[in-house]
Amino acid sequence: MLVGFVLLGGVISTLLLFVVLLVGKGLDPAEAQAYLLRLSGNPTSVANGWYEIMALQAVNHLGTFLLPALLYWYVIERRTWPQFSQRPLATVTGLGIVVLIVIAFMPGNGLIIEWNQNLHLPQTLAPLEQWIRDKEKSLAGVTKYITTFDTPLQLAIALLVIGVIPAIGEEALFRGILQRNLTVWTGNVHLSIWVAAALFSAIHVQFLGFFPRMLLGALFGYLYVWSGNLWVPILAHFVNNGFTVLMVYLYQRRVVAVDIESTQSVPIIGAILSLVLSAGLLAYFKRSNAGHPSPNT
Repeated sequence: MLVGFVLLGGVISTLLLFVVLLVGKGLDPAEAQAYLLRLSGNPTSVANGWYEIMALQAVNHLGTFLLPALLYWYVIERRTWPQFSQRPLATVTGLGIVVLIVIAFMPGNGLIIEWNQNLHLPQTLAPLEQWIRDKEKSLAGVTKYITTFDTPLQLAIALLVIGVIPAIGEEALFRGILQRNLTVWTGNVHLSIWVAAALFSAIHVQFLGFFPRMLLGALFGYLYVWSGNLWVPILAHFVNNGFTVLMVYLYQRRVVAVDIESTQSVPIIGAILSLVLSAGLLAYFKRSNAGHPSPNT
């Protein structure tokens, strides 16, 4: 049922984009389809391509994640948004710690990213690996384009489209609904967290980043369980995406010297310290919020 809502949301968002192109730009259906393909594959070839691809990203994300999650939650489970959380946000201890956990985890996860990118499939699957790497290279070009900001307005739009919208939509779907229901069905909260995290990573269809994204998903899952409030993983998700966007902008404006998108090797000592620090902060957060109900009912 949930998969059906996700597919339905994708169809609705695509139809909405078609209507906008048909009416707003006066295109016929074939021209609209060609325009969308060109915009998603080579946005530099489109006038005002940056703004249009950000609008495309926002509509697609809302239709694929947030809309299906809300439809399923309200229509099928007949619940309301506050029922995502078993505990008021005001009673959660250590929201500032959540921010530190996410930032502290980044260097350590950077080492996992490097390791994942250097994984190779068996020789018999070499054509599949080549296809994956070609696809990743194409996606990297689009990502580089949409994370090149010229103005504070573009930064604000990027924070909304890359930070806010995914944080709310993906956490509602993967933690609020999927992880929660898996816990009910299996009775095993750890299995539920990791299965939801694996699906969260897989749906992004970026296999050279599968494991680091799965670890992030698991981090968000444990923060949800230990806090009992969905806004906590939403905050963590936003910090992860938004901090990266902000650092990219500051680097491009020559305000900071650190290129957070650099593919250079992460020093092993720095990565280990990062993982140890984030683990310690996680343990502190768990202990500070112990004794409160988990969001699994």
